[in-house]
Amino acid sequence: MNENQPNTLPPEYFDQVYQANRDPWGFESRPYEREKYTATLAALPRPHYPEAFEIGCSLGVLTEQLARRCGHLLAVDVSEAALAQARQRCAGLPHVAVQRMQVPEELPEKQFDLILVSEVGYYWSAADLALAADRLIGRLLPGGQLLLVHWTPPVHDYPLTGDDVHALFLAKAGDGGPLRHLAGQRHETYRLDLLEKR
Repeated sequence: MNENQPNTLPPEYFDQVYQANRDPWGFESRPYEREKYTATLAALPRPHYPEAFEIGCSLGVLTEQLARRCGHLLAVDVSEAALAQARQRCAGLPHVAVQRMQVPEELPEKQFDLILVSEVGYYWSAADLALAADRLIGRLLPGGQLLLVHWTPPVHDYPLTGDDVHALFLAKAGDGGPLRHLAGQRHETYRLDLLEKR
């Protein structure tokens, strides 16, 4: 874990990144992202999730694809600049709600069949990650699924690595834990883990 940057990255960090570049991580253009989105959707074992929650939706590129598998999808991010693009991209999808929300401090009251935490957990401090894990497990319906997808190489700005994030959630899938681990994949620069609430 990076001791020099122990705090969760603030919304201003992301606003500055999006102001400098409308697609700073190449979500719309990089073959890496396209391949990862394909792997993400393929990892979901159910054809349909009545209620889904995507944390860190950014420009909504994955949101638009995930929406085909959802009865209702709530997609959230901390950056208004990113959300403006996500709202535009999903404007023709009335079952998708795009909102500004700062997880883990803010969470919807309802419970979900699917929660997606993709490329967002390493922006939290260790304390906020632990809080997020507990609160997100509380927002899963029994039998609800939690899909984690994260870049694994360290990034010096980020408080945690993708492996740190997955390790914390996987620890809750041990004996007697609230989750069970259904599947995992490790690719060259990212990993994916699917968990289910007991």
